[in-house]
Amino acid sequence: MTDPHRIQPSELDQLPDRDPEETAEWQASLDAVAAAAGPHRAAYLMRRTLERAEGAGVALPKLLETDYVNTIPTAAEGSHGFDGDEEMEARITAWNRWNAAAMVTRGSKYGVGGHIATFASAAWLYETGFNHFFQGKERDGSGDQLFIQGHASPGIYARAFLDGRLTEAHLDNFRQESGGNGLPSYPHPRRLPWLWEFPTVSMGLGPLSAIYQARFNRYLTNRGIKDVSASHVWAFLGDGEMDEPESTAALALAAREGLDNLTFVINCNLQRLDGPVRANFKIVQELEAQFRGAGWNVVKTLWGSAWDELFALDTTGALVRRLREVPDAQVQTYQTRDAAYIREDFFGKDPALVEMAKLLSDDKIIECFHFSRGGHESRKVFAAYKAAVSFKGAPTVILAQTVKGHTLGKGFASKNANHQMKKLSDAEFKEMRDLLGLPIPDSAFDGGRVPYGHPGADSPEVRYLQERRAALGGPAPARRVHPVAPLPAPADKAFAAFDKGSGSQAVATTMAFVRLVKDLVRDKETGKRWVPIVPDEARTFGMESLFPSLGIYSPKGQTYEPVDRDQLMYYKEAQNGQILNEGITEAGSMADFIAAATAYSTHGEAMIPFYIFYSMFGWQRTADQMWQLGDQLGRGFLVGATAGRTTLTGEGLQHADGHSPVIAATNPAALTYDPAFAYEVAAIVKDGLRRMYGEAAPGEDPNVFYYLTVYNEPMPQPAKPDVPGIDEGIVKGLYRFKEGQGAEGAPRIQLLSSGTAIHWALEAQRLLAEEWGVTADVWSATSWTELRRDALEADAALLRGEERVPYVRQALADAQGPVLAVSDYMRQVPDQIAQWVEQDYTSLGADGFGLSDTREAARRHFGVDAQSVVVAALAQLARRGQVAASAVKDARERYGL
Repeated sequence: MTDPHRIQPSELDQLPDRDPEETAEWQASLDAVAAAAGPHRAAYLMRRTLERAEGAGVALPKLLETDYVNTIPTAAEGSHGFDGDEEMEARITAWNRWNAAAMVTRGSKYGVGGHIATFASAAWLYETGFNHFFQGKERDGSGDQLFIQGHASPGIYARAFLDGRLTEAHLDNFRQESGGNGLPSYPHPRRLPWLWEFPTVSMGLGPLSAIYQARFNRYLTNRGIKDVSASHVWAFLGDGEMDEPESTAALALAAREGLDNLTFVINCNLQRLDGPVRANFKIVQELEAQFRGAGWNVVKTLWGSAWDELFALDTTGALVRRLREVPDAQVQTYQTRDAAYIREDFFGKDPALVEMAKLLSDDKIIECFHFSRGGHESRKVFAAYKAAVSFKGAPTVILAQTVKGHTLGKGFASKNANHQMKKLSDAEFKEMRDLLGLPIPDSAFDGGRVPYGHPGADSPEVRYLQERRAALGGPAPARRVHPVAPLPAPADKAFAAFDKGSGSQAVATTMAFVRLVKDLVRDKETGKRWVPIVPDEARTFGMESLFPSLGIYSPKGQTYEPVDRDQLMYYKEAQNGQILNEGITEAGSMADFIAAATAYSTHGEAMIPFYIFYSMFGWQRTADQMWQLGDQLGRGFLVGATAGRTTLTGEGLQHADGHSPVIAATNPAALTYDPAFAYEVAAIVKDGLRRMYGEAAPGEDPNVFYYLTVYNEPMPQPAKPDVPGIDEGIVKGLYRFKEGQGAEGAPRIQLLSSGTAIHWALEAQRLLAEEWGVTADVWSATSWTELRRDALEADAALLRGEERVPYVRQALADAQGPVLAVSDYMRQVPDQIAQWVEQDYTSLGADGFGLSDTREAARRHFGVDAQSVVVAALAQLARRGQVAASAVKDARERYGL
């Protein structure tokens, strides 16, 4: 008789069974175990069998979750070769815990706050790394890259204080930077550039950047720029931070490219900012499944050594099952309750656990549930780190369970409000001192402030710390700007090629930029340092011409024959490829860009990234990463292609960028340009290479990046006018492109325009002269933002008693008549300079939502086409009494407006 419970093979089964009898025997064995020993035993055997199959290389789907226990058994910890002095490292960690808490508490007197509980939970995760794993920069200039969890910064400052890199005065200026001797709240290279490499507190950006940093390290090595294969990237994250979409956005990339030079350390204290991360669920199990499913190696370090006795008593698996089913919020509750509550609520759910609890003292239960976590024991953390750096073929994530606020006392540990708790009382500090065993007398508290603690510059603790760091290649974290010679300027030929224009040939400025880069990458000195980055649609931007010559980076090279191999510009991948063609991920592309833009400090190698993208999907979508780029002192060229609100025909609202220069203007590190012509693009790029990679002028900050908007509208490119000072005007933001010709005494107006709008202004210039007797001068405003910044600096100089005239006012000093500004962006873009223009000023722009239509219809809709410019010009002149008021109405009727 057929067993009704047994799944019968389908006639359409694509996995034919060559030995049904053997299969039936295996199934019968499983049934027998389930019947005799229960389903838990059957499940255990299946998991162990699958693990054995995976270890033997049998191709089976991986288990996404394992039991809620440590990946590395206690018995195996010794094999990982811990060679430190545990007692000494415990004393060092105790000093750092104390000073981190003291720093924040002292700062609370001034209302500046700070975070105490995060480092308290993660202290051993950092200290074990600093003492045994994190490579410094003094060995090869690169070392390891450390993405420190932002809220843990007080602990890193405390360690630098113990090491002698910071003083008490520094600690007392935590979060008080305006005096010039303070410490930033969080990791911030621009504020503390000798210590911090990576700004990480904008949650989610750290893990994303860490993945692409590890990937870029491989890129540098594979391209032969520098062998950084010894560098390891460590990203320290919170379990709550993993909710940010960027935190997990690139997990598959890391696994796909086998980035075993990358380790995530996720501090699983089960709490986010205001409560449990997964109150009714298990965040560790969820993360394990997510990372395993993405292809990562997962190491769970959950329980401390106090639990060894409990696991030894668990002969039925009841303890493991109970640990798996208890939700995180209840684990947090156990942390704050007495032994009687834990006996009843945890052990009382299963008869086998009730019997186990009878063998445990109250002190043992409290030790396990209040204190003993894998992330709080150096040997367990060491074993996890050793397993991570030894694993090959995939990145590793370490899920370390801790207690938020560990060692800070009952008032802090596992409290939902501990993110907002900024200080400890003297009594709490004394309790913490006694727990940590620190030699700080009660008299040190006299004077109303908690004292800092230091064992002395020549103490055994400091000597041990410094010896460990010396053996690992110097202090960490540390940022170094290596004395690298400026890159030689490319030959002028590449830039001068655009000075003669394109004649009658229509060329979009997007194509002009790509052609310029194509010439620059051929430069023998600097060509290899260019890093072209594109988030898919490289062909949209005309970059397919770079495919065969530069190659698309892939760590596997090209394992297939491309479908377009017989074409000149076929899709060529190579292990040493230069182009990073990222697919549809602006966030990933920006992370690429940041890694390349900061290679001059991270690895001592100046790289020249340019990232080209639909301008609508740059600043609008990834502006936080643009701030990260500025924070990290990155250098390079961001290129917003298919720019403007009316040039991308038919694409409609979501693709119509009318505002990216507004967003870019908010970033002090971004130099924003909206060039109209190919020769302007060349002049801006040439100056950018000089400033960022060559010889910056006195007072110029080289730690900037350029944002250029370029257009997909093919137009004849004019020759560069022979005008004195034109290059200065292009870089500073304004020059007169074409002077108007008219009768003497005719009404005159100044048309300022940027980007593609200059073509409407030129047509308006012709119409005004031929049909209305008005003379118009046309100016190219290459950067409204730089004009504004120069004017703001002039205003600041006046407040200091210095005489300085803004460049925009100098340029327009002799310009007659009112000023009308126009761009393919909202009016707010050209209006940036209005208050510094002495002439009557008004503007036109593409305000509102975009729409799908032809360019001509869209420009008429927004009132920025040539005819609309004419009407606006006549209106300005009419208000001044220079043309008849009726001319405005006549023009509107004539042009059908």
